[in-house]
Amino acid sequence: MSSVRVLPLGGLGEIGKNMTVVEHDGRIIVVDVGLRFPTPEMVGIDLVLPDFSYLRERARDIEAIVVTHGHEDHLGALPWVLRELGDDLPPVYGGALTMAMARSKLDEHKLKHVELNEVAAVDTLELGPFSLELIHMTHSIPDASAVALGTDLGTILITGDYKFDQTPVDGPPADVSRLAELGREGVLLLCGDSTNVDRQGFSTSESVVGPHLEEVFARCDGRIVVTSFASNIHRVQQVVDAAAALDRKVALVGRSMRKNVGIGRQLGHIDVPSGLLVGPREINDFPDERVVIISTGSQGEPLSALRRMAYRDHRQVELREGDTVVFSATPIPGNERAVNETIDRLYHIGCDVVTPRDAPVHASGHGYAEEIKLMLNLVKPRYVMPFHGDFKRLRMHAQLAEAVGIVPEDTFQGENGLPLDIDERGARFGSHEQSGMIFVDGVEIGDMADVALRDRRMLSADGIFIVVVTIAEQDGHSVADPEVIFRGVPFLDEADELVEEIRSTVEDTIERAAKDEIREVDVVQDMLHDDMAKLVYDRLKRRPMVLPVVVEV
Repeated sequence: MSSVRVLPLGGLGEIGKNMTVVEHDGRIIVVDVGLRFPTPEMVGIDLVLPDFSYLRERARDIEAIVVTHGHEDHLGALPWVLRELGDDLPPVYGGALTMAMARSKLDEHKLKHVELNEVAAVDTLELGPFSLELIHMTHSIPDASAVALGTDLGTILITGDYKFDQTPVDGPPADVSRLAELGREGVLLLCGDSTNVDRQGFSTSESVVGPHLEEVFARCDGRIVVTSFASNIHRVQQVVDAAAALDRKVALVGRSMRKNVGIGRQLGHIDVPSGLLVGPREINDFPDERVVIISTGSQGEPLSALRRMAYRDHRQVELREGDTVVFSATPIPGNERAVNETIDRLYHIGCDVVTPRDAPVHASGHGYAEEIKLMLNLVKPRYVMPFHGDFKRLRMHAQLAEAVGIVPEDTFQGENGLPLDIDERGARFGSHEQSGMIFVDGVEIGDMADVALRDRRMLSADGIFIVVVTIAEQDGHSVADPEVIFRGVPFLDEADELVEEIRSTVEDTIERAAKDEIREVDVVQDMLHDDMAKLVYDRLKRRPMVLPVVVEV
């Protein structure tokens, strides 16, 4: 009996790291390979990827990877996934801008031999037991697409990120007619974006933002810094247009901003008048009222350009009183704290700050509730599986599906790792597969169980005590005074007294081990750890990391 399995590995119960496995006749197509950024408690972690262990074990069965658009939460994990899949790498498909961004990422990771294929929205490809069609959608980046995967049982439609913008700033509106055709032909399963399901009505058109940016710029006497997503090509063009209208030069700050603008200009998505762009080092060569800076950092990312500016740590741009910072983005859920901290630092410097609450300087790329209803009514799916949202938003999406006439039994509110199995008898959830998070630290990746993350949390909270003990190999007795080192231990007013207590405790432990003829270094270290940890907790009511080191001579 023919069957289709849809397995989300990321993007459900969260906003970010979208990845979906669609399986049919033993072959797999992966739709999106996204990442998300770490939360504050993920100390020292650079990126968070979906756990794709399922794909490692089935690497030879992967027919293709399809990417809906070029945002990090849909494309960013591609190099890491390909690095782990072995030698037989699957081809990657997507729009022209998406594939250009993918090539840039793969080049950074020295992955030169990956087959990248540009797919136009009018093309239909046969990939093993699947047919693949990309359907043009509007979003906050060009070349955004929904993915229609044809199978023996029917079409699986994964919307990606979308809105029904009737006056987009770049290209035609979403291909509503093709969506309606698919609805008439019969859509087996709709996997739809839930990001803004909690907002009533229709989303604001991207075309509204440009004039409002120009109005805000016209009121500013000093330098202007605009921060947005580096991949928001539309917004960069609008800032460039507003700056040109007011005779201001534009400087791009942030590596990803410069890289993406370069790709956008090369593909014709961004048009910059000759002589308008200046380098970051040239900013101070112009009067303040003649400069606009476009910067990364709209989400308060720790290493982003705006964050470093706010903390007076940027080599090329030093913010000062009289500058205006425009946040042309809203915080992704979970990033509010980092964004608010950045804004507060900007006010401390003396900057004026303009956010979407103050003026219409941002339009979301995700449709509101009425647009989600419109998608449901256009494609008339047999089954619905809400995607791309926390559990609250997935529930609200399911309620909208019921409101437009889809019976609740045909809507499946899933979670990462929970596959939906569909065959001729119907649809049902299968058994859980491994899912979760993989952490990127520098260039290395590891799983959630990595003890390094736990240790980092402990170090950041309570510090570390290190004691170095030298014992005689023959009888185990101490041959030198223990050395005690501590770092990051808070509220330690009586350090000298505590150090003496630790030394006394350590010497007692060593003598006890020698008396009991315990010679194994690891056992002695465990005894030291337990005795020191108890003493430190009794004195400080804290649990710093305790690290005993035993040296035999």
